[in-house]
Amino acid sequence: MVQKDKVAIITGGARGIGRGCALRLAEKGCAIVLVDILTSEMAATKKEIEDLGTDCLVFNADVADHQKAKNIAATVKEKFGRIDILVNNAGKSMPIGILEIKEEEWDRTIDINLKSCFNWIQAVAPFMIDSGEGRIVSMSSLNAHSGGVTAAVSRFAYAAAKAGIIGMTRALAKELGPKILINAICPGLIKTEIAKNPVIANREAELIKGIASERVGTPGDVAALVEFLTLSEPCFVTGQDIIVDGFQWNR
Repeated sequence: MVQKDKVAIITGGARGIGRGCALRLAEKGCAIVLVDILTSEMAATKKEIEDLGTDCLVFNADVADHQKAKNIAATVKEKFGRIDILVNNAGKSMPIGILEIKEEEWDRTIDINLKSCFNWIQAVAPFMIDSGEGRIVSMSSLNAHSGGVTAAVSRFAYAAAKAGIIGMTRALAKELGPKILINAICPGLIKTEIAKNPVIANREAELIKGIASERVGTPGDVAALVEFLTLSEPCFVTGQDIIVDGFQWNR
């Protein structure tokens, strides 16, 4: 289904899962707004989106900045007249354990992974409420359930932040429903720039043995679910955290 009038904001949209989601929604005709700090990668993704024949705005911004989120959302509303979709995808890994992590490292992990979701949901929700509808998807992680599986590149701080997204999603599905549908996705081992880390890349064959689907995931696997959660009509799914991991046996 082509959605020529839909406008989607995607944080962390320059590469990886965010890029995959942006391209998938652009293919369906959505105007795309990318928010990231990776300027060159974001410019490349913007070109790919525009080559698909749809509009794309880019904003170089730290997603942890509360006021910037509000300012950008207002700019997007002024430009397009609406905000229909928010994909909270920006994230930061944190492989440091409890005995070594510094306070500022903990704070930054929470700010990027969890506070950013608060920032952007609060920024777009008023516009969605006024229009009478909206869809929000936030990227949690399999780590929120497992605390970090064998393939995890992050440890407790990351798991804590991603678990917070699940609690936020459930609570806001009640608070913002029925006008706004909000869900979380928990990706497992997905082949992105983070997953190309030698810790994972050198063990891919071994790790696949622990996945029922016998392969690692791709950004497209996650983007397909994002498309369903944001564009399907009707949609009776809200307040959920959906695992996308090909079924890892060591959850």
